[in-house]
Amino acid sequence: MKRLTIEEITAAIGGRLLQGEPTDTATGVSTDSRKVEAGELFFPLIGEQHDAHDFIPQALERGCRTIVLSRQPEISSDKYSNINLILVRDTTKALQDLSAYYLSQLSLIKIGVTGSTGKTSTKEMLYWIFSEKYKAFRNVGNLNNHIGLPLTVLSLPEDTEAGIFEMGMSELGEIDLLSDIVRPNIGIITNIGISHIENLGSRENILKAKMEITNYFDEAGTLIVNEDSDFLSRDMVSGNYRTVTTGETGRSDFILSNINDYGEDGIEFTIEFKEAVQSFRLKVPGRHNAYNGALAVAAGVLCGITMKEAAAGLLKLEITDKRLNIKGKNGMKIIDDTYNASPDSMKAAIDVLTVTKGFRKIAILADMFELGENAAEFHRQVGRYAADHSVDLLFAVGSQAKYIAAGAKEILGADKIHYYETKELLMDDIGSMISSGDVILLKGSRGMAMDQVVKKIMEMN
Repeated sequence: MKRLTIEEITAAIGGRLLQGEPTDTATGVSTDSRKVEAGELFFPLIGEQHDAHDFIPQALERGCRTIVLSRQPEISSDKYSNINLILVRDTTKALQDLSAYYLSQLSLIKIGVTGSTGKTSTKEMLYWIFSEKYKAFRNVGNLNNHIGLPLTVLSLPEDTEAGIFEMGMSELGEIDLLSDIVRPNIGIITNIGISHIENLGSRENILKAKMEITNYFDEAGTLIVNEDSDFLSRDMVSGNYRTVTTGETGRSDFILSNINDYGEDGIEFTIEFKEAVQSFRLKVPGRHNAYNGALAVAAGVLCGITMKEAAAGLLKLEITDKRLNIKGKNGMKIIDDTYNASPDSMKAAIDVLTVTKGFRKIAILADMFELGENAAEFHRQVGRYAADHSVDLLFAVGSQAKYIAAGAKEILGADKIHYYETKELLMDDIGSMISSGDVILLKGSRGMAMDQVVKKIMEMN
């Protein structure tokens, strides 16, 4: 973060300086009293379980000298007379306001990325493409919500030329908040699936929530979508801004073709834009990543990056942890895709399993959360899909996963299906049921913590 004065910060967040020097400065932000450093602002956030105001003394002990707080401090004025205290109504809102102000002071390309699946992969692709021409920055890890995104913004170096911001949501209005902070020049929607349908009620509402990324566009704003995805046709997403499409049908602005899936060795595909035609290679698995790649390439080209430069950038893309990360152990291949799960991402992961070289193809699939009243049927569909795609052995884990097992049983037969109520029960048995030469996919919603099963397998002798 570039240096800001206390006076500037106080004005930006609508606060009141209770004590301190308006001309003092801050060069960073933290919400963690255990990690805050000298020169940083400390925002004690109030959550469901904890009020970080209780940890202000620890922040001060670490050298922090500026606190943004929402209640009068219980601090000895003698002991801490040299600190800056800024009083606000709501520390979370103040953090968001400061991030919006800070970003407004920088001159850079701003890209927002949302969608039901593929957000993180597309964000990473954008980062590597834009790094070919610009000094680029993106959310680290999963900092894509009402707290994580402001923290990302406030960690931007002042010489950043392109900022890529992943935007997550589970309710209406959440993308609007994030878009208001970022005010993106370009918005990307990867797809409209059924993640969070339990909260939003319908795919129409999911589309409405994702379209909030356009709420702060001016006429120069650009929305990029994969129009092969239902709910993202040009006529459904057009507005008072530019709409750019990608897809395989031949009518898109960026035409995707010749997708070749080489399993663990990655994919190849071709993109045509106007008279230019370029071949691309990704070293990450999954045919679906060609569609994410096309979106990222389109954004790059619109910002002056050549398709040849974009191809060089995509070659540098690496797999992120717990997202189709293929590991080796005792002659087995472990496809760790345990970060999260939805019906669409489950099917995409099964596709990767199908084309990965090995003897037996084994799927260990756990519950998918927030699928609403049709959750049982969505789980059954995944089971049928696995059975239809040459899975040799299926392990279903969790209370909802019994429907995965039921769906698969219609096709595979009971002898190839094993159901466990908990992952702990599975972990007791798994060692005796897998062997050298197997390719094993593990996937489930984050709350199922299937990464623990991956750890168990990787520690086996």
